[in-house]
Amino acid sequence: MSTLLPSAKPPTVSSTSTASVRQAAPALAVSFPAPQPGAWKRGLMTWVAPVVLPVLLLVVWDLAVRKTGTMLVPAPKEVGVTLWDFAFGGIHDDAFSGMLTTHWWMSISRVYGAFALAALVAIPLGLVIGKNATIRRFVDPTIEIFRPIPVTAWLPLSMIFFGVGPNAAIFIVFLGAFFPVVLNTTFGVKSVDPRLFEAAAMLGCKGGSMFRQVVLPAAMPSIFNGLRLGHGISWFLIVVGEMTGVQEGLGAIIMDGRMLSRTDLVIAGMVVIGISGYVSDRLIVALNNRLLKWSPQHNV
Repeated sequence: MSTLLPSAKPPTVSSTSTASVRQAAPALAVSFPAPQPGAWKRGLMTWVAPVVLPVLLLVVWDLAVRKTGTMLVPAPKEVGVTLWDFAFGGIHDDAFSGMLTTHWWMSISRVYGAFALAALVAIPLGLVIGKNATIRRFVDPTIEIFRPIPVTAWLPLSMIFFGVGPNAAIFIVFLGAFFPVVLNTTFGVKSVDPRLFEAAAMLGCKGGSMFRQVVLPAAMPSIFNGLRLGHGISWFLIVVGEMTGVQEGLGAIIMDGRMLSRTDLVIAGMVVIGISGYVSDRLIVALNNRLLKWSPQHNV
């Protein structure tokens, strides 16, 4: 007679235990930040791409000097040695050794003094001209008459008015920076969408607040474009201004290098001007991007 053994029952798991396991499972999971696609490409474009073209130009420059064997144009290495001596001294031990800071500071103070003065005059004037049609009829023809005159044509008159020296250079820089800023500011004000005024009026904005809250913000992208243009013009006009009887400044250094047939010194002065202009332009762009985050043109 066979004996029937009781069948073994599988262990049961209560619903409470299942729920607790499910709740604990997310806590046990380790989350890793998902790698952002293309991050290394963005870093490459940010830091490497701007250097590629200057390096290629230096290579072409060096090869051209080697192939032609010219003695009139120095190789990049010679200019680098001159730049080092100009900044720190200890190589040529001449009148230009270790004098970079002095000349650079004199030029940059003239550039930004004249540029700031031009902006302080041109931006309010451009806002008024762009907003008020009556004033525009009186002022705009005069501006358009003076604007086509080359700034360098004012150099003899500036030397008569202000004498031979830095004041004439400051006037030249002021005049060159003034026109791009005032014209771009005027254009920015005239280009404000009329629907913005309608929307602001519906929200209760009127009078002076309309100008501050609608006109000025809408014109800011054009104002910054004018500032960038005026800033670039200021740097190459300071060289023109400092070539006329000014003892200190990067323009004076370039003139001295030309008189002494020191092409390496001329190019060294050009390099300092180019780097200074680029760095200060990036500061204007950074300010533009910070103040105009709301604008589709903020990232330039």
